[in-house]
Amino acid sequence: MKLPGNGSLMTPPSLTKPGPAATDMAGRRPLWREDFSVHAAEDNYVLRRQFTKFLTLTSAGMLAGNIWIFLRSLFDWPHRQYPQTTVARSSEIAAGGVKLFRYPTENDPCILVRTRAGKLVAYSQKCTHLSCAVYYSAANNRLECPCHEGYFAIETGRVLQGPPPRPLPRIELEQRGEEIVAVGIPAGEHGA
Repeated sequence: MKLPGNGSLMTPPSLTKPGPAATDMAGRRPLWREDFSVHAAEDNYVLRRQFTKFLTLTSAGMLAGNIWIFLRSLFDWPHRQYPQTTVARSSEIAAGGVKLFRYPTENDPCILVRTRAGKLVAYSQKCTHLSCAVYYSAANNRLECPCHEGYFAIETGRVLQGPPPRPLPRIELEQRGEEIVAVGIPAGEHGA
């Protein structure tokens, strides 16, 4: 089979005719063009093999990352020790009252609420949607996120309305005399 141009099976027909940039002053092809086999026009295309290799490596990396996160969660949460921190005195918070505190670290804002029935509940103050700060709406008796109108039940922290994908992480409390002490976060309820 004879191809147009110089007849070579390896050289694309568009590169067989020497143009002004492909020849030297004497009209000959420079030697470096023969030794340097990169065709600039063909470099703009991604081959199926390269694309498949990229997708395979990216998928493998994402799978490895997800397995790592899963394994860390299996071995980290059951053994995690939380500090016992006094967050308020019982006399400070009236029915429908609120107190903000930080637990288990200074970077974790929380909200403590005494419900109308007198029960003390505490949750992470970060909305599980985009980590906006939630606040207590006494008029509606619920926790509300002002960013995207997410509402949470005050008794359980479950989602009542809006885009949050999961309930607010609950803070476990103990009452020791007059002191209200945060003692932990139940397994599986870690925040956003």
